[in-house]
Amino acid sequence: MNRTLGRSRVTVGALSFGAAAIGNLFTAVPDAQAEAAVDAAFAAGYRHFDTAPHYGLGLSERRLGAALRHHPRHTYTLATKVGRLLVPDRRPGRDGEFDVPATHRRVWDFTADGVHRSLEASLERLGTDRIDLVHLHDPDEHADQALDQAYPALERLRAEGVIGAIGIGMNQTAVPARFVRDTDIDAVLLAGRYTLLDRSGLDELLPLAVERGVSVINAGVFNSGLLADPRPGAPYDYAAAPPELLARALALQEVCARHGVPLRAAALRFAAAHPAVATVLVGVRSPEQARDAAELLRRPVPAALWAELAGLGLLPADAPAPAGG
Repeated sequence: MNRTLGRSRVTVGALSFGAAAIGNLFTAVPDAQAEAAVDAAFAAGYRHFDTAPHYGLGLSERRLGAALRHHPRHTYTLATKVGRLLVPDRRPGRDGEFDVPATHRRVWDFTADGVHRSLEASLERLGTDRIDLVHLHDPDEHADQALDQAYPALERLRAEGVIGAIGIGMNQTAVPARFVRDTDIDAVLLAGRYTLLDRSGLDELLPLAVERGVSVINAGVFNSGLLADPRPGAPYDYAAAPPELLARALALQEVCARHGVPLRAAALRFAAAHPAVATVLVGVRSPEQARDAAELLRRPVPAALWAELAGLGLLPADAPAPAGG
């Protein structure tokens, strides 16, 4: 079942496609594999696709746009982000966490002019005539400028029908909560802050989003990998998981195993259960990953599993338990 984001007309399904990985996040992805991942996601029912200039210095946008050209434009919604401009600046070697040549540098820019320049470049890379949802991307140190300059520019574009909805994408809760309180944004893309391991989104942001009618796109629900495969050295928020979180993840996995449920399935179902959450966004780098997430989200999870987790203190009392089955 599709849901609309906030008060907009932009719709999302239960699962959304995160395209950072096809921008060569950490390791390279061949062009053919990137296209096959998008096609497999579409076949599995994904209808919302999320990218950003930051991902692979524009590679993610170019690949996503090329793959989506095989599908009628009205059959999916597309999101990108503003806040980082890509400036030509060829340097030797690779680009940090993305396995791409360092042909550009990122320049923070949350001015109105920066918004327009960023969107113009994104439209060209994506090869489309419109973007449905535009997020303010990680304005941690630039919140005032994003609020005073970038957001009003996006609000004007939304009023003119140039874009369909406005969001903010971050891996923290305080700045998004400020935007939910003080603006008319439609969505928050929240990364890693409402999961089986980190429920900090419950403290303020998710209840506020429900109150204000703002939709949450819940991303990073495996906390970079720890909830997908808990083991020593597994990543948590892009660094090695500390011992106490590894122990908690292993305890979650033990309970899930007793009920015959993969931990990944429980992580996805929990992430989708809060009434503020409109969709769960998963990072996809292969057709197998796209199909796996879709199958896991549909997998029955017994109510007894959630009850046991709550009884062991592995779920907080104020977290909505997913429906059983």
